[in-house]
Amino acid sequence: MSQKFSISEIASSAYVHIPFCRRRCFYCDFPVSVVGDRLRGETSGTISQYVEVLCQEIAITPALGQPLKTIFFGGGTPSLLSIEQLQRIVTELEKHFGIASGAEISMEIDPATFDLAHIAGYRNVGVNRVSLGVQAFQSELLQRAGRSHSVEDIFAAVELIHQVEIPEFSLDLISGLPHQSLDQWQDSLEKAVALVPTHISIYDLTIEPGTAFGRYYKPGDTPMPTDEATVKMYQMGQQVLTSAGYEHYEISNYAQPGHQCRHNRVYWENRPYYGFGMGAASYVDGKRFTRPRKTREYYQWVQAGGVIDCDVTPPKEVLLETLMLGLRLAEGLSLAALAEAFGEEKVEEICWCLQEYFDKGWVEVAGGRLRLIDPQGFLFSNVVLAELFEKLE
Repeated sequence: MSQKFSISEIASSAYVHIPFCRRRCFYCDFPVSVVGDRLRGETSGTISQYVEVLCQEIAITPALGQPLKTIFFGGGTPSLLSIEQLQRIVTELEKHFGIASGAEISMEIDPATFDLAHIAGYRNVGVNRVSLGVQAFQSELLQRAGRSHSVEDIFAAVELIHQVEIPEFSLDLISGLPHQSLDQWQDSLEKAVALVPTHISIYDLTIEPGTAFGRYYKPGDTPMPTDEATVKMYQMGQQVLTSAGYEHYEISNYAQPGHQCRHNRVYWENRPYYGFGMGAASYVDGKRFTRPRKTREYYQWVQAGGVIDCDVTPPKEVLLETLMLGLRLAEGLSLAALAEAFGEEKVEEICWCLQEYFDKGWVEVAGGRLRLIDPQGFLFSNVVLAELFEKLE
């Protein structure tokens, strides 16, 4: 796949943020609004109002002339939407932008937030890929992370997904949780593989300021796993999942052959995309813009016309973004495409800056592509990128 890194490319992907949750997980710093135990959107006027404002934003956004090839409903917990609310949003997207035949329509869902009728309804609306927020298969870890579901809920949710035959099924896990042992992590990996999802995402816990975990813990302090333990967890994930036939195609993501997430590749390839909803980011016409993270401010912004008031991203920032995102992919970056976009001299400079890591065996050029070597290059990607950026600056 050849990347051109062109800011003139027309967006054909959309991210839609649904900010509602039954409770805020202890590690979460996303823009969310807690709606308690109201399981369905039709019971909440708050959700209904948000959907209407969201659709207003979609309607006033300039359409650039290409139908959407990927749509991703993230959150929050999009599975708190009623079928009718999801249909309302999809209809507005179809009306305003068009949706291409065979488009990937992804939806994040949580165990215990949907039943058979609702997941079947989502499927009928057009959802053909779901990402199930499992995070762990141990009750004590779920409770410590502030999750609102049980282990039993996970297996019940997977059974419903299989019943309605959603073709793409991804499962999310978190490593490095407080009190998490290597044995627990191996157990979670093995249970995940046994459920046969087409895709598995593994996220290493990051302690964010302003979260409950940010108040409870400091990185490196007990009961957080040591750096050595988190490295072992990463290596264990790579070994277990690749042995089970999953391709490690991105630092945190594994897929069965032919089942990579098409929408997320848009981000990693630094291609343009629309963003809709509270706190949602977009990258259109070379402008990277994030909407207000608070409900009232977001509503006011939409009512004022949803004006994107920011400058075009400078070429130097585009280069750094391209490197940061593209080197997350196992295939890395095309040197020819980099040279076409940023010049041969810049490519030579990049390779010179990385010489230390070529020597360490963390980075290589293979088949005309610059890439990090799995697993060491992926493990130390932050170190590699930090030094690369410092030298390029």
